[in-house]
Amino acid sequence: MPAPKVDVFDRLSALAALDEPDARQRKTIAEPFTGKPLGSVPVGTAADVASAFAKAQVAQASWAARPVPERAAVLERYRALVVEHRKFLMDVVQAETGKARWAAQEEIMGMMFAARYFSKVAPRLLGAHKVPGAFPVLNRATVRAKPKGVVGVIAPWNYPMLLSVGDAIPALIAGNAVVVKPDTQTPFSALAAAELLYRAGLPRDLLAVVPGAGTVVGTAIVQGCDYLMFTGSSQTGRTLAEQCGRRLIGFSAELGGKNPMIVAEGADLDAAAKAAVRACFSNAGQLCISIERLYVQRTIAAAFTEKFVAAVDAAKLGAAYDYSTDIGSLISEAQLETVSKHVADATSKGAKVLTGGKARPDLGPLFFEPTVLVEVTDEMECGRNETFGPLVSIYPVDSVTEAVRLANDSDYGLNASVWAASKHEGERIAGQLHAGTVCVDEGYAPAWGTTAAPMGGMGISGVGRRHGPDGLLKFTEPQTVVVTRFLNLDPPKLFPHDKWQPFLMTIARNLRHLPGR
Repeated sequence: MPAPKVDVFDRLSALAALDEPDARQRKTIAEPFTGKPLGSVPVGTAADVASAFAKAQVAQASWAARPVPERAAVLERYRALVVEHRKFLMDVVQAETGKARWAAQEEIMGMMFAARYFSKVAPRLLGAHKVPGAFPVLNRATVRAKPKGVVGVIAPWNYPMLLSVGDAIPALIAGNAVVVKPDTQTPFSALAAAELLYRAGLPRDLLAVVPGAGTVVGTAIVQGCDYLMFTGSSQTGRTLAEQCGRRLIGFSAELGGKNPMIVAEGADLDAAAKAAVRACFSNAGQLCISIERLYVQRTIAAAFTEKFVAAVDAAKLGAAYDYSTDIGSLISEAQLETVSKHVADATSKGAKVLTGGKARPDLGPLFFEPTVLVEVTDEMECGRNETFGPLVSIYPVDSVTEAVRLANDSDYGLNASVWAASKHEGERIAGQLHAGTVCVDEGYAPAWGTTAAPMGGMGISGVGRRHGPDGLLKFTEPQTVVVTRFLNLDPPKLFPHDKWQPFLMTIARNLRHLPGR
């Protein structure tokens, strides 16, 4: 593995060189590829969060007063800086997560797409718009989008840049301040992305990144924010939703997934097999929208399985800060243990390993081979539970109807993939699936990258949506202002009260004939 550039780690440490007392506790961050230390960050406290919120509340008032095009211009400059510094940003993401270079590039592209989309549509979506008043002519009604205030973002470790600062982008352009808690394993990714926002002209107090434990920093954010955005497990999402519910604040979350791919008769098996490798093993399978279940019509199951296993075997597993590998490392001992246990449990209960199935300490401390299983049943740990690692199961089915039924037989409903004889047939199947996004003839990336469309989960896979108009407007409160002109609801002079109310009823009955009623 080529050694990472030394200046990358110098810059990482510099990003976390905050004005803190020497006695401040610091956490050392390790490189998953090797287990060697990268640098350290100060460990945040509840007092740090309180300070961040106090500064953010002051900064937010003046930021919200700025015209939306001015706020959008900051995000446009940020996008340009992301493009300019993309190699450095990918180095940071790889260093903290151990993912392959192309998977790190997904994060950079995601931030570029988000900044471009929201800066383009924000002036229109956030602008005041008129709606029909209760009584035309007498009432003029205007709806305005008011920012929530200070938004909390609790980010995961698997896509630590895109799902931290990337999620802050729409909240900021909507006029909010943001306080981010990055995962304790990946703080540098959020810090690096935040630094570029400051350089783009974002007021420093408007965005704070506070590294620290979820039980301390995360709890303080939930207790202080006006809206919470979370990405993580369904179990933690339930807990946070309850906490937000008690405070009566808004909550949005992308949670877990046990995502299916359907391969039907007539599909291009070579293309499906090749794309399935990306869909299943991006970031070593540590991706909420990656595929863990493959339903293949029985008539083509043998042919597809042969092609898929060959494609998996051809994928290069390894550590490199370039595009020479296809699959990278797991991020932690905990992830390695989970994957190992799922494989061991499945094989002990009758599942068969077609390829993979073993840790690869010769490549690095946290590498695990991309693994394909068959004859998996619901009694096995990996049958219905999310593995979140490089493990996928193939299930031959007799018909598309059976494939759809089994794909939908899950508490999750985040993403799905469909391969069929035609695009039309693929769309028909997609419409039957219980999933927030469905890709036809791809795995997950086109749906994720379509920032103009909402992205999120059904079932226990999430609440609310990121991307699309909903991904911006969720960070606002709609305010309706109705101006009464000429006459209010009291009867005019000389108009008897007993005649006035029937007159109002006559008007109300005839409003159905007007546009927009």
